[in-house]
Amino acid sequence: MNSTVSLRRAALAFAGALALVFATGAAAQVQSETSTSSGQATHTTTITTATVVYASGNDVVVKMADGSLRHFNNVPDSFRVNVDGQQLGVHQLKPGMVITRTVVHTTTPQVITTTQSVTGRVWHVNPPLSVILTLDDGKNQEFKIPQGQKFNVNGQMVDAWGLKKGMTVSATKVVETPQTAVSQNTSFAGTAPPPPPQDQPILVAVITPVPAPAAAPAPAPAPAENLPKTASNLPLIGLLGLMCLGGSFGMRLLRR
Repeated sequence: MNSTVSLRRAALAFAGALALVFATGAAAQVQSETSTSSGQATHTTTITTATVVYASGNDVVVKMADGSLRHFNNVPDSFRVNVDGQQLGVHQLKPGMVITRTVVHTTTPQVITTTQSVTGRVWHVNPPLSVILTLDDGKNQEFKIPQGQKFNVNGQMVDAWGLKKGMTVSATKVVETPQTAVSQNTSFAGTAPPPPPQDQPILVAVITPVPAPAAAPAPAPAPAENLPKTASNLPLIGLLGLMCLGGSFGMRLLRR
């Protein structure tokens, strides 16, 4: 009799080990469905403006709005900036070009609902920890019993203590996992630098005429010097008298 009991116990141990082996290969018998529900999305927009000061190959140096310089030494060839409706690459950037980067962050709250369901016949139960079910393909699979889990037995809901070997049961597990989905959309727009002025001299000299200095006033004539009164008027008077005398003699001669 003791040998028979030992054989039965060995058979049960072998069956339990076999059930654990089958547990790894029968996971396909568990039906799993996943659904996602989304809430109201929020958007955040960030705008950054910079001016190209140097561009050579894939190296670009820009001047930010705060005056700081930023060096991008490996701009990918796939970079594109919209300038006046044209998509320009990194090799077409020119100093003086103003580039505006617009980044839109979208945050969406989501709830992922995972529903797992299984149907099988109770082969062994270890309440309230685990149960081994024989699935539709005839293989056994062990399941851990979550706290508070209920089983549907012919339309009645029972817990792990109500399970009996041979019962056909179905169980459903619903797990809701909240998460946040974040997406980012980046776009670049630019304006070409203004063209250089045409035919405009670099340096213009303006000559302003300087007025000639005013002529100095002519010096006033020196006053005539008065001769010293050393001569006399008597000779002049004598000469006049002589002329008068001669005239009278002439008149007499004319009358005769």
